[in-house]
Amino acid sequence: MKKRYWLFVPLLIFAVLAVLLWQGLGRDPSSRESALLEKLFPAFSLTTLEDSDKAVDASLLKGQVTLVNVWGEWCPTCKREMPQLLALAERGVHLVGVDYKDTRDNGQRFLDEFGNPFALNIFDPEGSLGFDLGVYGAPESFIVDANGNIRYHHTGYIKPEDIDDVIMPEIQRWQ
Repeated sequence: MKKRYWLFVPLLIFAVLAVLLWQGLGRDPSSRESALLEKLFPAFSLTTLEDSDKAVDASLLKGQVTLVNVWGEWCPTCKREMPQLLALAERGVHLVGVDYKDTRDNGQRFLDEFGNPFALNIFDPEGSLGFDLGVYGAPESFIVDANGNIRYHHTGYIKPEDIDDVIMPEIQRWQ
């Protein structure tokens, strides 16, 4: 008699795991908050995409509100986002790109094809800066205030309606 109850234990474990996994699949990943909100942009020392001899660090993000956009040539969604980034640059938003887990040639080719809205592109071929930012995919964007603090995190691509509904109000809030 007792053996029959043990037959249901694996089934019960499977059912519980299935429910937990199903709930996780239903969550919107763009709704997650960055652990770095209200904290200084992580320290780094990397080169620019355009010049392998030019080293940059987090000090380049001080002095003005900046939208830091993590992108890669390999990312199809980044291609869809580029018109919105170009529009933000035309509106006077200071943009800094992070070419994430890419090659210089591919990154430069991407910008030649889709346009370059960035004042500067940080080259992050190993993904070290992306890791420190908690990036789990591209594109992701961060609004950094003039003191170098991360004030807003946008997961996923910036849709056309996000420019006026989300991004510009956040930038104006921190200027």
